[in-house]
Amino acid sequence: MRRRRWLLSLLPVASLCVPSHAAASRACIQPDQALQHAGKEVCVAAHVYRVVNAAQQTRFLDVCSPETRDADCHFFIVSLHRDAKDVGDLSPLVSQDIHIHGRVHIVDGRAEIVLSRRQQLHGGKEKFHANPKLLQNFAAENGDTAIVSKNGTGGQRGVHFQHGVR
Repeated sequence: MRRRRWLLSLLPVASLCVPSHAAASRACIQPDQALQHAGKEVCVAAHVYRVVNAAQQTRFLDVCSPETRDADCHFFIVSLHRDAKDVGDLSPLVSQDIHIHGRVHIVDGRAEIVLSRRQQLHGGKEKFHANPKLLQNFAAENGDTAIVSKNGTGGQRGVHFQHGVR
């Protein structure tokens, strides 16, 4: 009996340590606030006015009203061709209010989030894409290693490639 009371006394403390779903999901910001969150993972609440098909099968979700001049639209959502399979058809999003989760990137003075997975519209994270510049001159068949510790202890002080290390 005493043990049960002790365990029950810990419940309020345990509930503070385990975030609830509501507490774990952050409040969404408005599209006009995205520039202030450059490089951060955020949720943006936006209304989709149309889907724009651009060059190289890149698609944009236009979240600025038709009355907004292009120069005054400072946030957009881009979906690249390589992610089309994971994103799917975007046309059902037209005229819908959405919450998109992702990292804010700044391109030509405008904020953007890359829609790489449909799950981003439901709290999920972006798909990871390796930076192709990091893979230049790397050849595993030559015994190259991708990460080498400069201090020899296994702690990563920077990612670089070293040829012929085994």
